[in-house]
Amino acid sequence: MIEPFDVVDLIRAKRDGGELTSPQIGWLVDAYTRGVVAEEQMSAWAMAVFLRGMAPREIRDLTFAMVESGERMSFAGLGRPTTDKHSTGGVGDKITLPLAPLVASFGVAVPQLSGRGLGHTGGTLDKLESIPGWRARLSNEEFLDQLRDVGAVIAAAGSGLAPADGRLYALRDITGTVECIPLIASSIMSKKIAEGTASLVLDVKFGSGAFLRDPEAGRALAETMVRLGRDAGVGTVALLTNMQTPLGRAIGNANEVRESVEVLAGGGPEDVVELTVALAREMLALAGQPDADVAGHLRGGQAMDVWRRMIAAQGGDPDAPLPVPRESETVVADRAGVLVDLPALPFGIAAWRLGAGRARKEDPVAHAAGIDLHVRIGDRVSAGQPLYTLHADDPARFARAHEALDGALRIGADGDPVHDGGPLVLDRIA
Repeated sequence: MIEPFDVVDLIRAKRDGGELTSPQIGWLVDAYTRGVVAEEQMSAWAMAVFLRGMAPREIRDLTFAMVESGERMSFAGLGRPTTDKHSTGGVGDKITLPLAPLVASFGVAVPQLSGRGLGHTGGTLDKLESIPGWRARLSNEEFLDQLRDVGAVIAAAGSGLAPADGRLYALRDITGTVECIPLIASSIMSKKIAEGTASLVLDVKFGSGAFLRDPEAGRALAETMVRLGRDAGVGTVALLTNMQTPLGRAIGNANEVRESVEVLAGGGPEDVVELTVALAREMLALAGQPDADVAGHLRGGQAMDVWRRMIAAQGGDPDAPLPVPRESETVVADRAGVLVDLPALPFGIAAWRLGAGRARKEDPVAHAAGIDLHVRIGDRVSAGQPLYTLHADDPARFARAHEALDGALRIGADGDPVHDGGPLVLDRIA
């Protein structure tokens, strides 16, 4: 077979700031998926995109070509509206766990295909696998049956959805091209479009614990993804949210499940509840229920009922004890004052070093490892007051976790500026 394009020409064109045509991008994605384009060639092209960017039309072509590289799911015969949420990831971000059953408690189907953690950002599937018996892998038939019977599914995406993205994502991770808006946007949206949901709410994070630190970069990513969703016929809205400090008080796996259950029981940290409710309202509005009493379903137990059924449907025991760590160490305040800085990134790195995360995709995680925060930014603290507790199964991990947190948390005086990054929800992009 004679290939219609020379990949080196496409690399040079992008390297020199040119735009690729729709046929060129379609061929590149297909040829890479077939193995005609070598890994080193795709690496060079990705770096050229990282440095030179892509026009909106090119991003759209890349996204749709990755969608067409594999299968597409359809929920047309489900008999109820479908809506989904995607977060760009952060520290303590367990929102999917209470959110999916909350939205499903209104009769809307939530087909949530989630991933695993890598580096300092946790993975939804890792958290849920803390629950004894729970399984992430479902057949297509099991997935659809649970969506029909329970209304909510949180499961691993099959390899057949946007396989070109799976290959390119792994390549970006080892070539320094992760933080690139065209590549992030096309990666996220190709999977979500292939997933087949009718509507989508994006939680695009900025700040210390996010992939994009600057809120304006987050806004650019949100606008790009909303445009891609609309072009694909998927009703899409994005919230630009703050990840300067950790979300909630639990960072890890099992402890984040406990905190999520607290939210479903009508309690939990204020910021986790606020963001869960805000995202649920957006999802339900897109699904045709703009006036849904979201907070009422948390207080009334309807969301908890769906949670229990959802966990049980995937083999989990919602009443089983969650893993507990073998060892813990608590850090206390060395002086009195006001907590003026609590950056998310060092806490994410520390939790990872404790065993809650992984350095490579094949690494196991320690489900009981993590960090529990006892204070929040802006709190007044006294000398000797507990600030946070580290948990690990292997005590040898504590030293490197302490190194990551050295100097990160700062106690100041009254009147010192508090580095909280501003409001939790900065903007809505539609």
